Amino acid sequence: MMSPKQPRSDPRGARSTSVRQTPLQVIHVIGNFMRIWSVYSMYHYLSQQGDQAVVFLFSSLVPASIIFLVLQKPWKGRPLANSQVVPSIINGGIMSLYFILWGKGLLSCGPLVALLAEYAGAVLGVLSAVLYGRRVNGWKKVGGLVAMLTSFYLLSRGWATNTNSPFYRTASEQLVQAKQTLGIQEMAVSLIASLIFQNQLKRRLHAVTVASATCFLFPLAMWDTILGTSSDSIVKFQLPSWPYLSMFLFGIVFIFYVDNVAEERLHLVFSSPRHLMVAGGCIILMELAYNMDFSLVGFLICSSILGFGIFQATSLQQSKRGPLDNHEMSDGASQDQLQMSPLPT
Repeated sequence: MMSPKQPRSDPRGARSTSVRQTPLQVIHVIGNFMRIWSVYSMYHYLSQQGDQAVVFLFSSLVPASIIFLVLQKPWKGRPLANSQVVPSIINGGIMSLYFILWGKGLLSCGPLVALLAEYAGAVLGVLSAVLYGRRVNGWKKVGGLVAMLTSFYLLSRGWATNTNSPFYRTASEQLVQAKQTLGIQEMAVSLIASLIFQNQLKRRLHAVTVASATCFLFPLAMWDTILGTSSDSIVKFQLPSWPYLSMFLFGIVFIFYVDNVAEERLHLVFSSPRHLMVAGGCIILMELAYNMDFSLVGFLICSSILGFGIFQATSLQQSKRGPLDNHEMSDGASQDQLQMSPLPT
């Protein structure tokens, strides 16, 4: 009995799909680079000026919320129901808590640890999959979880810094920005912020969520402004400076649309090894450009362990698909692209 012939995937279709995705991949890399650059600019600005992180983030959210409202126009179309507005306002409160914790973690741990700690949201997903999901490849999920926790532990021990890295033992060179070992307690703020960050930037009515987060941050920002370290903080409020412009343009507005396009058209989610690879390359460039206390070998080891853990824990189902399934998925994705509404949505 002759076996039926397996349908072959058309290489020309796959090649055309990759060509169409190339500009989107370039935009994704540029968007992440500009966002990471804005984070480093914010860190150096706050470190030099001594301003409060809450005031800085509030002043960045005000123009960002205005831009979102102008682009998305949530007041147009059908009137918003309470079932839509109330969850968006609640998400705004959660988002404001995320910005508060993220800002404190950025000042205490530095931009490198704060950016890598954002991938801790994958740990929460793996824990829920291990505890409540199907018992399929459970040991691989547990191994990936252990790898991610090991990476965060090595980061807390300072492996990504020249000062505390075990691969750097030159005592003659003095580093200006040398810091002590962070420890788990100092990283806890950034890790908790990343868990709150999970699923907060991909909801509908994002303009309402950002506007409500700005309102929640307003009393805290005014409190820090009035009772802050410097009494003339209102006078030296410099909104047109590069840290402010880069934060609300690239760190809040542009990265929102870039991540949405990457997830919908490139099937590239935030907590993925590919996203970590792009962010890792941008972090290396920023660490070298700003002359930070940076150990390239230690950072590559920590990020590789983190990427391996994310891959083992979250990419198990992809290995079960054949090339035909992947081609069908790409065809379905290309058809969905034709039906998507143009940005902004």
